[in-house]
Amino acid sequence: MVRLETPRLILRRWRAEDVAPMAAVNGDPEVMRWIRDGSVRDEQQTRDGIQAWEREWESQGFGLFAVEIRSTGELAGFTGLSVPNFLPEVLPAVEVGWRLGRSHWGQGLATEAAAAAVRFGFEERGLERIVSIAQVGNDASERIMTKLGMRPFRETVNPTCGRRVRVYELSSASGRGRTGRTAG
Repeated sequence: MVRLETPRLILRRWRAEDVAPMAAVNGDPEVMRWIRDGSVRDEQQTRDGIQAWEREWESQGFGLFAVEIRSTGELAGFTGLSVPNFLPEVLPAVEVGWRLGRSHWGQGLATEAAAAAVRFGFEERGLERIVSIAQVGNDASERIMTKLGMRPFRETVNPTCGRRVRVYELSSASGRGRTGRTAG
């Protein structure tokens, strides 16, 4: 079972008790504002999502981690790696993504978590390239991408919702040193 630790976080696989706190994150319109069409998700949709993420771990050897605050054990949200099938023009690719509850914004936790996921992808799974995708206007996510050492790769439209997105990328050669410095 894969488990990563950073100074403030534990990145781990999902448990049944994670559904309710993740559903609270997914049910916040401000959190979901930049996700696909901005729709919130209820508890059943969250449960279904977690089950799908766990299947990805089994089939691909990577996936989305539950992000837990080390000092409190609270579930903050997720980070991790997935294949961005919703955007076929960037495939083949693996995307690093994150979603944290609002109470965890502005503390560098998303950057810390995503940096650990990127290191895992490069060092443990041998990935050559990792992308990240953000809707145009989601400046906070683009700042995280920049802190991870990623560079803009292309701008396009997400066909699932019609919104413009920017795709950033990072190669394994440039990412190994950079992501190590952002995790602290």
